[in-house]
Amino acid sequence: MYNDYELLPFISVRSLVDKGEKNYQKERIENQFQAWYNVENKFLMFFHQGDFFMSGHSKWSTIKRKKGAADAKRGKIFTRVTREILMAAKEGGGDMSANVRLRLAVDKAKAVNMPKENIERAIKRGTGESKEGTYDEVMYEGYAPHGIAVMIECLTENRNRTVADVRHILNRANGTMGEQGSVSWQFNRVAYFAFPCEGNDFDKVFEIALDGGADDVSNDGEMIEIVGAVENFKSISDLLLNAGISPEEAELRMMPNQEIELELDQAIQVMKVLEALEELDDVVNVFSNLKISDEAMEAME
Repeated sequence: MYNDYELLPFISVRSLVDKGEKNYQKERIENQFQAWYNVENKFLMFFHQGDFFMSGHSKWSTIKRKKGAADAKRGKIFTRVTREILMAAKEGGGDMSANVRLRLAVDKAKAVNMPKENIERAIKRGTGESKEGTYDEVMYEGYAPHGIAVMIECLTENRNRTVADVRHILNRANGTMGEQGSVSWQFNRVAYFAFPCEGNDFDKVFEIALDGGADDVSNDGEMIEIVGAVENFKSISDLLLNAGISPEEAELRMMPNQEIELELDQAIQVMKVLEALEELDDVVNVFSNLKISDEAMEAME
């Protein structure tokens, strides 16, 4: 049996229902699987010795992080960071002391050496103070090939152009645009954080996340991910920053209620559509309910 948080090389703690309960019972079950229960048996998570069951959204995040390095080389990183600042300022205002999401976006901008005047201009455009015009935040819904649900988060000053671009990519791949609400019921909006394992003690991070009201903490050996309710975004952010931990990703995202697994060639086809959508200038994030296998992940790297 494992003590406390000794959970093999890769671990995930799912659905921490009772936020005040920090003592967990552990039971061994058949075929070398370990099952974790909280004291009220409200959650269950399986992992096999030596294996880690990373969810589709985590694998897609890994692909995006690696792609982000390539974006930086191609000069695209400023565009993506500017969008994050615009969205954060539009949603929570331009005061960084009160808007944690904006503060994190600005920190990310500084990390990639974005000029101060660019940052200030992006904040003013987000709050509507700039004469350069404002952006609208819009979420489109639809289906990629093979019935995979997609949510496309955009930031645009021209909705007609953006929806036409999104529709073109979906239609070309035998997907479809959906009406508002036709897909969103398959997702939940959550607070999401990710940062490298290196230099961070997982036990400490686990305690911080739990204190902040997180629902999920996972470690894939390279990155630590925290997922929580939207209303706990600020509390988790503040605790991480106070502990000297600066997330590489800190955002509100759509998490699928259930993932769908496809054959390898079909999964790759869908992932190429998701990638094409994310390449659009007005697209900030693309979320799907595709379950990504290790083979599909390797094919896209």
